[in-house]
Amino acid sequence: METEITTIRKYIKNYFNKKKKSKKFIPGKSTIPIASPPYSSDEVIEALDSMLNMKTTMGEKVRLFEKKFAEYIGRRFSVMVNSGSSANLLALSILTNPELGNKQIRKGDEIITPAVTWPTTVYPISNVGAIPHFVDVKLNDFNIDPKKIEKSITKKTKAIMFVHLLGAPCNMSKIKKIANDNNLWLIEDTCEAHGAMYGTKYAGSFGDLSTFSFYASHHITTMEGGMVLTNNKKLFEIGKSLRAFGWTRDQSNRKNIEKKYPSIDPHFLFTNIGFNIKPTELQGAFGIHQIKKLESLVKLRISNAKYWNNELKKFKKFLILPTFKKGYRNSFLFYPITVIENNYFKKQELVKYLGKNNIQTRPIVAGNMVQQPATKFFKFKKSNTLKNSEYIMKNSFGIGNHHEIDKIQRKYVAGTISEFINKKISK
Repeated sequence: METEITTIRKYIKNYFNKKKKSKKFIPGKSTIPIASPPYSSDEVIEALDSMLNMKTTMGEKVRLFEKKFAEYIGRRFSVMVNSGSSANLLALSILTNPELGNKQIRKGDEIITPAVTWPTTVYPISNVGAIPHFVDVKLNDFNIDPKKIEKSITKKTKAIMFVHLLGAPCNMSKIKKIANDNNLWLIEDTCEAHGAMYGTKYAGSFGDLSTFSFYASHHITTMEGGMVLTNNKKLFEIGKSLRAFGWTRDQSNRKNIEKKYPSIDPHFLFTNIGFNIKPTELQGAFGIHQIKKLESLVKLRISNAKYWNNELKKFKKFLILPTFKKGYRNSFLFYPITVIENNYFKKQELVKYLGKNNIQTRPIVAGNMVQQPATKFFKFKKSNTLKNSEYIMKNSFGIGNHHEIDKIQRKYVAGTISEFINKKISK
């Protein structure tokens, strides 16, 4: 049987090697996708090992990935779940859980969050009975504006749930100070910012809770998957319980809990209201190999972004490009571009031209969430003006920036954008 498994592994490795060699980019004909999952034979073989050994539900590989990822980010505790969306739901559910006593976020309390975001940053706030309070963002990095946070705090404000959008780290010194000065919970949505840094610390190491996503289009992937990180043991213990039905199985004080309920089978003891958002062992199998690749993958994205910035800076009258600020490391989930409103062309014209040349694009997350029709289904507040968020919704987009974009492809992208703008301004 071991010989058969060795043969299967060999075939998998050969398949991926041939697949890699067969990929040849033809400018104008080959598609440059918005994203590409960065896994190879190692992850597939590891997942296959779990399936062949009939160990597919959450187990040792999940726990090993939790440990390795927490160490990478610089956090004490981690709870892996089945998606980044579930990670956000779990984080909010921890902070609204009755076990927190008077520190609990309650129904009707407000949570400040950026208007430019992905829906699953917002929906969990509403799901737990709190009210999302949308504030404006900055044009240069699409991140929440600390000045707008301060102006939006009310007596009902209990937390700030901010996003390191598209891999651009927020100004953590200012946001942490605002949270500390106002005694607010800090929830750090890092689902799009693996490997980003503020100062000498990784994004995801600042909040009371931080969340990550390992979706297929992100820096590293477990196919689907997410993580909640914290340095607070109380929040960690609640999170482990809520992840799996409110079960006591993963609780560090399990034995003490069991003594309180001697008449109940200790293997099936439930002390909280929870979910079933556990990851599979296959996701853990992917994760333990993906984490080894994260730094090199981030460096590739940064290299691409620097190249595009240099090639497109001649169009500064027409385009707002990402900035490289001292003390910040942007991990560039995509490469974002904002078209400055002008008399020559509109964003949609550029996007259409790129599409015709097989360069995929996408909006900046969901744009301004307040403009999305889904908001009619939940109660929310917003700042008086969301000027920048509206501008981004209308004029910004992103192009793919991932491990499969090499020097030839990034040159083709820059050349295509240059060609379009030069044609427009020469008329």
